[in-house]
Amino acid sequence: MKTWFEIDLWKRVILGLLIGAAIGLGLRYGIGPDSASGIVTTWFKPVGDAFINLIRMLVVPLIFTTLVSGVLAMGDPKRLGSLGGRALGMYMITTVIAVCFGLAMGTIIQPGAGFDLSAVSTTDMEEARERLAANPAPGSVLEQIIRTLLSIIPVNPVDAMAKGDVLAIIFFAIMLGVATLMAGEAGEPVARVMNSAADVMMKLTIIIMEVAPIGVLALMAWVLGTRGLVVLEVLGKMTLAHYLACTLHMLITYGFIIKVMLRLPLIPFIRGVADPQAVAFSTSSSNATLPVTMTAANKNLGIGKPIASSVLPLGATINMDGTALYQGLIALFAAQALGITMTLDMYFTIILMAALVSIGTAGIPSVSLFLAATTLSVIGVSAENTVLIIAILFPFDRILDMMRTVTNVTGDLAVATAVAKWEGEFDEEVFRARDPV
Repeated sequence: MKTWFEIDLWKRVILGLLIGAAIGLGLRYGIGPDSASGIVTTWFKPVGDAFINLIRMLVVPLIFTTLVSGVLAMGDPKRLGSLGGRALGMYMITTVIAVCFGLAMGTIIQPGAGFDLSAVSTTDMEEARERLAANPAPGSVLEQIIRTLLSIIPVNPVDAMAKGDVLAIIFFAIMLGVATLMAGEAGEPVARVMNSAADVMMKLTIIIMEVAPIGVLALMAWVLGTRGLVVLEVLGKMTLAHYLACTLHMLITYGFIIKVMLRLPLIPFIRGVADPQAVAFSTSSSNATLPVTMTAANKNLGIGKPIASSVLPLGATINMDGTALYQGLIALFAAQALGITMTLDMYFTIILMAALVSIGTAGIPSVSLFLAATTLSVIGVSAENTVLIIAILFPFDRILDMMRTVTNVTGDLAVATAVAKWEGEFDEEVFRARDPV
């Protein structure tokens, strides 16, 4: 048992992923899809759900306590302006670049060209309609901006915490941290409580992450046991385009940030983000992965507490590079499948809309698929055809969402590394400790 815990967490998680995949595929193609689906849903899915619930349990208290503690660690509220401006600027730039990667790969691979739209079942159409009704499109660009701005300020902070409204929690935590600093001596008891609470939550995160390999194993067994590799048969080109676009975006865009902008070796970064990437791939949830992301930022990458506790929660809410990339890819898939001729101004409109739609998207599985209605509307896709496109993609979206979440989390850590170095909150010795050279 001691030997097991001495192995790096990311290696144990990857092992869990591989074993879970082998179990899921073995059952599906060994005893048949129906029997396999029943087994993995009964025996594996509850274990995976329990793991996700455990790490979701951490999200709100972890964000709140560490963010307040991070603001207190800055010592000067004026630093928030510099930190926040740099983080937001980087997030917006990488999001736009991500959409461009999605559009480029969609143009090259042509995932929707010649796709048979008649194969969609009535059941899938009805389910898509219900899901779209439950996830209404954000509306116009102005409406999206106004809605996002208004959602930042919580009317009731306790209610925001109960609902897991991350943007509102971030706002309240920052305001509480600033007020505590301004209160001086009177705020010291609050500061001690929040610092202690943040330390306790980080320890709790480390404890819970020890069960990650088991949770990941169960989730992979369930996903592949119920879905199998059918996605490669039905949407092979779409899957290829999506995975390639995400991989290239991570290697080129984030690699440029680390290697060129920050002049740091790339290998330690790749190794340092392996833990959250593995959890992101299995859970398909940026929010659920956040506790692991914050731990990896500090322990693996040398990102200081003030940055990790502020930039990363913000990123898990507004930095959705994988989501934005997917929005662009869906738009091209639909245009190609429906025979819509794309013009240059339509490409620019998709870039703008995809970036805006991704901001504030809930970090939970598959929600970004149903927000594609807005992106599709700007290229002239009718409401009925939107339902058709969503119905085609939804049964296989989990496989695509896994890679989207990996991209989102990697982007959060790349930007946090950059902001940490610029703000003097970066321990390069910790970062380079994973450098094999």
